[in-house]
Amino acid sequence: MERDIREFIAYLHNTKKTSHNTEISYERDLKKMENFLDERGIRNVSEVRGIDLEAYMDYMEREDFASSTISRSVASMRAFFQFLFREGKVKEDPSEELRPPKVKKKMPEILSVEEVDRLLAQPKKNTPKGLRDTAMLELLYATGMRVSELIHLEIDDVNLSLGYVTCHDSEKERVIPIGNVSRKALEKYMAEGRPAFVNEGGEKILFTNCSGKAMSRQGFWKVLKGYADDAGIKGDITPHTLRHSFAVHMLQNGADIKSVQEMLGHSDISTTQVYLNMNINRMRDVYMKAHPRH
Repeated sequence: MERDIREFIAYLHNTKKTSHNTEISYERDLKKMENFLDERGIRNVSEVRGIDLEAYMDYMEREDFASSTISRSVASMRAFFQFLFREGKVKEDPSEELRPPKVKKKMPEILSVEEVDRLLAQPKKNTPKGLRDTAMLELLYATGMRVSELIHLEIDDVNLSLGYVTCHDSEKERVIPIGNVSRKALEKYMAEGRPAFVNEGGEKILFTNCSGKAMSRQGFWKVLKGYADDAGIKGDITPHTLRHSFAVHMLQNGADIKSVQEMLGHSDISTTQVYLNMNINRMRDVYMKAHPRH
């Protein structure tokens, strides 16, 4: 089965032109399925029946896997077995009757403007690390970019004179304007902070760790969590929290949803619509608390 999975991933890469992250996700899901089936004595794709895949779904539910994780695994299995069926490696598609569980959409966690101000005030502005962290947090909140995009930015992606950054989203790229606060934070970091970590002409990555190497998602999460604790912010703050907060605050202040969609890099406007709904819900709460004749 391992060889079949490899052939499927190669098909995704060469024919479907999928992104590297998508291929890793499919491979991870299918490896877990393979391990489960292997323990049941099923080692060849031709031996897999629908009841075996349903048993795997039951196992994931018993182990309290998130419904979103199970749904993604179902999508991976269906794509895999449809590929095998087309290639004539299985006579029937055992995944045909699989149905993903209903995913409960959890509203994203957002910070208030006051909480964002407290968070951004935490880094010390007189140390290289503090200058780096200030620039990272200000840029993330100014643009709403994903953390993965932030940590992959290179020096050449930033145009301080014109006030924008070029953000890379898999094979696409988008240009996002930045305001004066984040631009000044970047200027100060690049002039006084970054040289303490990186030798001139060395690493191209904009934000590095203290060793001068590219920062990881985990590294950024630790930085963010530390400042959130220092700021007394409760709740489940994640690297995506500033992205969500950016979107809601932009809409609250009159930005049109199409512009917010473009800045966030959403291909489907229905994804951005979630933030508009959050804004409407917040306005309703304010109205019910404040209007004398509600």
